[in-house]
Amino acid sequence: TPKGGFIMAGFELFRIIHIIAGFLALVVFWIPIVTKKGGKAHNRVGWVYVISMAAVAVSALYMGVWRIGFDPDRTLASVSFAWFLIYISLLSSATAWYGMRVLRFKKRVSAHRNPWDLLFPGLLFISSFFIGGYGYLIDSPLLNWFPLVGVFLGGTQLKYWLRPPATKMHWFFQHMSGMMGCCIATITAFTVFGAPRLLHLESVNPIIWFFPTIVITPVIVGMSVYYQKKFSKKPISPGK
Repeated sequence: TPKGGFIMAGFELFRIIHIIAGFLALVVFWIPIVTKKGGKAHNRVGWVYVISMAAVAVSALYMGVWRIGFDPDRTLASVSFAWFLIYISLLSSATAWYGMRVLRFKKRVSAHRNPWDLLFPGLLFISSFFIGGYGYLIDSPLLNWFPLVGVFLGGTQLKYWLRPPATKMHWFFQHMSGMMGCCIATITAFTVFGAPRLLHLESVNPIIWFFPTIVITPVIVGMSVYYQKKFSKKPISPGK
């Protein structure tokens, strides 16, 4: 039908956008990590990464919904991967949004209850349980266990917003953890979807799916310890 053809054409367009934006994000994500924080390279490339991830999230959401609701050849495997695609879309957008918004409100000294800033981590936290339960029902290790990352990140973000900051540089560490969490989503999506297709692999050991989380989490911890030692730990004073 014309409607079906239009939807399919939209899928192909979003697939191309997803591939290009995902590849760009994968290429540049490390630059803000290793460059001077707040410097020109960090800020400019950081925006390139954020915009790329926005395109990745929107295209992933569209393709996931198409697979579930409109694909005439859908199977249990394709539907489960579509749900993972949607979940990764939420994870990446929630962490990127969080990473940017903590900078916007870095001078706050009280709890923060902006509905938009609570919506994303709330959705991430709640959806993680639903996706995990769905993964358990269909016996999918990826969908069963990976949402634990979302439970942790969503819960951590909600806790940060709903409590007054306790340290002067709170925004710096939360920006770092938010963007690094987005990096986990970027690399995980490539590991699950991109790498097997590039390498023409039928399947990938489930341990490989969690490799980005296993590697990047200690990096986040190490960078936090480093910068905690570098910055002063004076408590916040109102108006500063």
